Amino acid sequence: MKTLIAGSLKKSGDLITSENNVYKSNFEHLFMEFQRIDLLIHSYIRKLKAELQDGSGDYQGLFITEKEIDYILHNSLFESEINSPSSLEIGEIETLTHKINIKKIESIKKGQVLRLPLLSDIFHLNSFQVDALLICLVSELKLPYEQIYSYLQNDLTKKRPTGDLVIKLLCQNVEEKITARMNFSSSSPLLENHLIYLSNNENDDHSTLLSRSIKVDERIISFLLEFDEIDPRIKNFSTIINSQRTIKDLILPENDTALIDTIKWYFQTNNPQIFFLAGPYGTGKKTVAEIVSNEFDMPLLIVDSKALLEDEPYKMLDLVLREALLQKASIYFEGFDAVVKDTNSKVNPLNIIKKMDQFPNWIFLSGEQSWEPPCVFNNHGFISMDFPLLEAKNRKILWEAFLDGYDLSGDVDLDEIASKFKFSGGQIKDAIFTAGQIAKSRSDDDLAISLLDLYLGCKAQSNQKLSSMAKKIDPRYTWEEIILPNDVKEQLKEISGHVKYRETVYSDWGFNRKLSLGKGLNILFSGTSGTGKTMAAEIIAREVGLDIYKIDLSSLVSKYIGETEKNLNKIFKEAQTSNAILFFDEADALFGKRSEVKDSHDRYANIETNYLLQKMEEHEGIVILASNYKKNIDDAFLRRLHFAIEFPFPDETLRENIWKNIFPKETPVNDDVDLGFLANFKITGGNIKNIALAATFLAAGSSRIVKMECIIKATKREFQKMGKLCTPEEFGKYYKLVK
Repeated sequence: MKTLIAGSLKKSGDLITSENNVYKSNFEHLFMEFQRIDLLIHSYIRKLKAELQDGSGDYQGLFITEKEIDYILHNSLFESEINSPSSLEIGEIETLTHKINIKKIESIKKGQVLRLPLLSDIFHLNSFQVDALLICLVSELKLPYEQIYSYLQNDLTKKRPTGDLVIKLLCQNVEEKITARMNFSSSSPLLENHLIYLSNNENDDHSTLLSRSIKVDERIISFLLEFDEIDPRIKNFSTIINSQRTIKDLILPENDTALIDTIKWYFQTNNPQIFFLAGPYGTGKKTVAEIVSNEFDMPLLIVDSKALLEDEPYKMLDLVLREALLQKASIYFEGFDAVVKDTNSKVNPLNIIKKMDQFPNWIFLSGEQSWEPPCVFNNHGFISMDFPLLEAKNRKILWEAFLDGYDLSGDVDLDEIASKFKFSGGQIKDAIFTAGQIAKSRSDDDLAISLLDLYLGCKAQSNQKLSSMAKKIDPRYTWEEIILPNDVKEQLKEISGHVKYRETVYSDWGFNRKLSLGKGLNILFSGTSGTGKTMAAEIIAREVGLDIYKIDLSSLVSKYIGETEKNLNKIFKEAQTSNAILFFDEADALFGKRSEVKDSHDRYANIETNYLLQKMEEHEGIVILASNYKKNIDDAFLRRLHFAIEFPFPDETLRENIWKNIFPKETPVNDDVDLGFLANFKITGGNIKNIALAATFLAAGSSRIVKMECIIKATKREFQKMGKLCTPEEFGKYYKLVK
């Protein structure tokens, strides 16, 4: 008799004819199992034939001859030594079953991987469930069996076996049949693990459990046939790797051995763990998962957790867990805090965790912030690990390691780059790649990566989400363009030095260990509008090579309780990974001298101010506040600032210098412009800038040269805008021009 399997394997007749007690391949075992199913089918057909002969059967609607049945079974997919169907006895089925089991046991002892027993072990299938799979698999591998199943079920539309047919093929009495029904319940391993699916009768939406056709899942068919590609339903958000990483590949903060010690300790236990790995992108979370998986000689299935927030999340999780079982892999759920923090989805994180706890291997959950599960695990231990950003000296080591093999120009200063950009290892790699692409894109033949290339690469990796909440400024001013008293200018340059040497003081000289908060740089610029506060902030940003975002603090303040704090929290959260300067303009909208609380408004105003102070102390970047009145900032707040710089109203000398520098060298300025006279106007640098620009436009539309007349007219317009009178005393001999 011939049985089931691909015709291409038919030539390998020696697979089955071998008399030894070890299977030569997984397919040889499957072939013999299919032979056994053939015998069961033929035995049942003989029983039906007997019932038809004595009139107890009801198969008149369908007809298939003995010859047709024999032809289908005789033309299975490989050759067998079993007797012809006409002489079958129950004893022959038992003999073949015994032979299969003996060879299966011996093969497994010899290390042969047999997929069907492996599948049974993974999902704890009983013998009935294994045979049910085989019965349903037969028609998936050879279509003529659909004809037999239609005949056996007396229904041309039922080309796949139903639960009822499987039970009739495998059970001998009523008691066995009733008990076997539970193998098709939703809690049985076959359905719970999506090994099979039960389909409704097309003509009956209320079909009973046993009348529903059975379809073997395609991924399970592939597994049994030794195809190990990831299930197509999860492939778009999952990937599997066989990592070779070891603990030596993990770069951690200096002298921080706790994490490595913890990992080594878990290497010594067979108890699977669920890790929550918390930290920014690129800090080594995935590396730890790869190290552990490699240590236990397991692949790692990497999954984007956002998929659990889409349609059928629990089914998707089941398929992910099943895939990991089939691959004998551990699982890394990337960005799991998307699931934990999601408030719009119907997904319950507790249910997700409970499902994960049923998985027998290691699970790694990654997120940006630490998290504790709301339950106790039954099958896993749980440990949370924090992955902080490295200090500058360790970041420099990474820069040097990742730049090995690149051609660098002489201006590259890795100390400067490592100090200014608080990057993880992953971000450093990405920044170097971007810098390399920028260098290649230049038209010249110099492919060496320059300091500017690295800066651009770093800025490309910095979080740009602040642009949706703040205005990104393109800094253009230089030290030569800002006119301030020498002492003020010196203080501003000290700020630049503070940024440049920050890591030297905190990391190399140990102040990092002395301070838990206040490691950022908090600055107050105070002074009348137009005295150069914004200009100074831009100059500092350009000097230190960082982006700068201008935030109008008045736009964040809300009359609704708690909204101001939410707005501030969003800003500082995004700023953590922006590597940018935060410039809060219009700080007077929030600050005021905190006095006695006379009403609820005063109380919440103080809470909002305190909240800003708290976020500034926690933030390790640069924050600049701009206020028109320093007196509005109370002493308690001032003590927390590193710099508080007063921008004075410019005196006559400063105003004259501002006038001298206000026009670009390309601007045609007439000799009649009297800068000394213009310096007499008691206005700020911002007013002077407005006047110069307006005068230039007047000149462009008339004489094509900036004359004193243009400047006087522009001054008049600026005074009108300010609500200031134009008096003969101020304008003197030029008063006639403003009439």
